[in-house]
Amino acid sequence: MYVADSRAGAPAAPAATTTAATAATAATAGVAPTVLALGAVSLITDVSSEMVTAVLPLYLVAGLGLSPLGFGLLDGVYNGFSAVVRLAGGHLADRGGGRHKWVAGAGYALSALCKPLLLLAHTLTPIGLILAADRTGKGLRTAPRDALISLSSTPETRGRAFGVHRAMDTAGALLGPLAAFLILRATVDGYDAVFTVSFCVAVVGVLVLLLFVPNTPTAQPKEQTTPPAPRPTLRAALALLRHRDLRRITLCALLLGLATVSDSFVYLLLQRRLGVPDRCFALLPLGTAAAFLLLAVPLGRLADRIGRRRVFLAGHGALLLAYGLLLTSWHGPALPYAVLLLHGGFYAATDGVLMAAASDCVPEELRSSGLALVQTGQALARFVCSLAFGAAWTLWGDRTALLASTAALAVCAAFALTLRPAQEPTSCP
Repeated sequence: MYVADSRAGAPAAPAATTTAATAATAATAGVAPTVLALGAVSLITDVSSEMVTAVLPLYLVAGLGLSPLGFGLLDGVYNGFSAVVRLAGGHLADRGGGRHKWVAGAGYALSALCKPLLLLAHTLTPIGLILAADRTGKGLRTAPRDALISLSSTPETRGRAFGVHRAMDTAGALLGPLAAFLILRATVDGYDAVFTVSFCVAVVGVLVLLLFVPNTPTAQPKEQTTPPAPRPTLRAALALLRHRDLRRITLCALLLGLATVSDSFVYLLLQRRLGVPDRCFALLPLGTAAAFLLLAVPLGRLADRIGRRRVFLAGHGALLLAYGLLLTSWHGPALPYAVLLLHGGFYAATDGVLMAAASDCVPEELRSSGLALVQTGQALARFVCSLAFGAAWTLWGDRTALLASTAALAVCAAFALTLRPAQEPTSCP
């Protein structure tokens, strides 16, 4: 697991493996062991969660016969309900000093327990409740986990650290849909088998967190701060929004989230455009995950060098291009590859980069709470977007709904260009 730690005392590698070892070393240079351990946890957990995510749209729409509006409601719950508990998770982690690991572990465990419950639910209400509980677990774990990554890294390497973590996380997202595809092909009652295997994999992720992630992050040089550090209270966390740069980061995340169509809808749109068979639907997320995996570390390094704001906004430009391709009349064989490449590039340029930028504006004592503020704004915005897009699809059709989202994203991105940080170098997107 800790290849970077053991390599120094290991014998010389054979010639056949030198290139691979060099590439791995370059990717993780300057990255703390805590980041690699959390990356392993996220990799395993994402195999579990993406197995479910890959089949859920088809299971709900084709299997249970939900309308686009009903699916939009559930998808909004799946992607936005975690906003309700993100602030609580961040606050609990900050209050205890060394509680980041344990709050994150509780979130991972809760999400794991929800997987087998999907076997028992076949109507909208119980499925919605289970997805809400699963996203509650995600809300609890996300801010403490990202705080551990941030606290284990120096300001100069945070973009790379988040890029390495997101790349490992996305490796799981790449394997999850593939596993779901193979299970659907090999079993008669495929959906139940997917949910069962997903639960078993999620349990392994929780065990890896408990055994290999330290209680406190690796010590890093303290950032110089002139004012005294605030006490980790909920009021102090909300007061962070008085910081001009953090307030602008949160506003950017909220506005752009309002026009970011859910991944599931993107895949459903591609399936309709190309006539993808139901058994191959689970393979569509592989394209996004592969692009994310390849680009996360390079774009994280680029953000450290040229500024996180530029990379963040460029990622939304890639998303606009993906929407534009879906709106054209082009039906060529390269369409899915181009759309999924741009889709994955969007995540590589925004997900970890946003957290790295927000970390620079938050003191260590409130790191989880500060990151949770940004994540909450983004999650709530995406919840609203899922509801609105599902309703628009039901009323006016998928093309009109996507056209409206594209126009809204262009307007929000143009406005975000005006929200410049007080200090341009890497401090804010």
